[in-house]
Amino acid sequence: MKKRVLLLGCTGSIGQNTLEVLAGLGHRCEVVGLAAGSRWQRLAQQARYWNPQAVAISDVQAADPLRSAVGGGVRVLAGPDAPVELVDSVACDCVVSAVVGAAGLPATLRAVELGRQVALANKETLVIAGGLIAPLARRTGASLIPIDSEHSAVFQALQAGKRAEVKRIYLTASGGPFRTWAAERIAAATLEDALNHPTWDMGPKVTIDSATMMNKALEIIEARWLFDLPPERIDVLVHPESVVHSLVEFCDGSMIAQLGSPDMRTPIQYALTYPDRLPCPSEPLDLSAHRRLHFEPPDPEKFPALRLGHETARRGGTAGAVLNAANESAVELFRAGEIRFPEIVQVTEQALGRHSFLADPSLQDLLAADRWARNEVVGCTTC
Repeated sequence: MKKRVLLLGCTGSIGQNTLEVLAGLGHRCEVVGLAAGSRWQRLAQQARYWNPQAVAISDVQAADPLRSAVGGGVRVLAGPDAPVELVDSVACDCVVSAVVGAAGLPATLRAVELGRQVALANKETLVIAGGLIAPLARRTGASLIPIDSEHSAVFQALQAGKRAEVKRIYLTASGGPFRTWAAERIAAATLEDALNHPTWDMGPKVTIDSATMMNKALEIIEARWLFDLPPERIDVLVHPESVVHSLVEFCDGSMIAQLGSPDMRTPIQYALTYPDRLPCPSEPLDLSAHRRLHFEPPDPEKFPALRLGHETARRGGTAGAVLNAANESAVELFRAGEIRFPEIVQVTEQALGRHSFLADPSLQDLLAADRWARNEVVGCTTC
C-alpha cells in the first residue's frame, strides 16, 4: 500500500526537499495534502503536479487566485486555521511538519491528537509545547520522527542500544559563519555576513539562528522532550565539517555517531521510510575527502544563546514559548536593519527574564506567552 503523506510547509526549503524525496520514492508514497503560508503560485504549481485531495493556504487573500490556478479537482482551504482543517479532513499515514516557526504548532498538535505519525522538521512545536506534545503523543499513540539532521542522527544512533543505557547525547553544530570570528568582529556583523553559512543551504531565519547558535538552543529544548532526557545530559559540540550529525554516548563508554553528507534529503527520507532504509538522492559521503574531523566546545561568551537553551529546557512551562517567539521577532528586526546582530540574543534574553512564568501552562497560555513575547521585543526597540 502507498503511504499517504500530508505536507505542511510545502513551499519552504524543507518542504521542497521533501517533495523531491517523495518523487524519488515513486509508487511507495502518495501526496494527499499540501499546506503553505502565502506562496500560492508555488503551491498551485505543486498541486498541479501532485494532484492532492486538498490544499491549504493561510493567506486568505491568496484563496481566489489559488482556486483559479489549481482548478476544480483540488479542494482549497483558506485562512489561518486552514492547515488544521486540512489535517482534520484528509486521511493520511504521515504528516510532515515543515512550517518554520510557531505557525506550525496548531496543525502539528492536531496531527498528534489524531495519533498520526509525524515527521517533525518544525522544532518550534516541541520548543513551545513539548510539555503538552510529549505526553499527548504517548496517550494517542502518535509517533514523532525527527527530520532535523541532528535529532535524526540521535534517533538513528539510539537504535544501537536501550534508552536506559544512554548516558549523554551530543548535538553537533557547524559553528556557523562566525565560529572563528572574534567577539568584537561578531558585534559588527551584517545581515549578509550572517546569511553566509559555510556548509548548509537553509532559509534565512534558520541560517541566522545558526549564526547566533540559537538553533542549538532550540535543539537542546527539542531533544529534552523528544528523547525524554534532562538538559544536563544534552551537550553541544562544534564540528565544522558537518559530517558527524550527532552522537550518543552509552553507559559502557561506547559512542555511536551518524555520519553523512550535509543534505537534508537523507533525514527526510529516513523519516518517511522508517524503519526501512532505501537508496537516497543525496550524494554519498566520501570519507577520503574528510581525512580529519574536528570537534571543539562552543565558546559560551561568543554564543550566549546556548546558555539560554539549557536554562529554558530546565524551566519548561512557558519559557520555551517566550524564548522562541522573542527570537523570531528579534531575527525579523535584524533582517529589517532595526537592531544589530548581538541584540538578537540580548532582547530575547530580556523578554525571557521579564515574562510572567507559568510552570504548567495550557495551549492557550502558551499562545498568549508567544504573543506577549513578540510584542515585548517590538516594544524594546521603540522605547
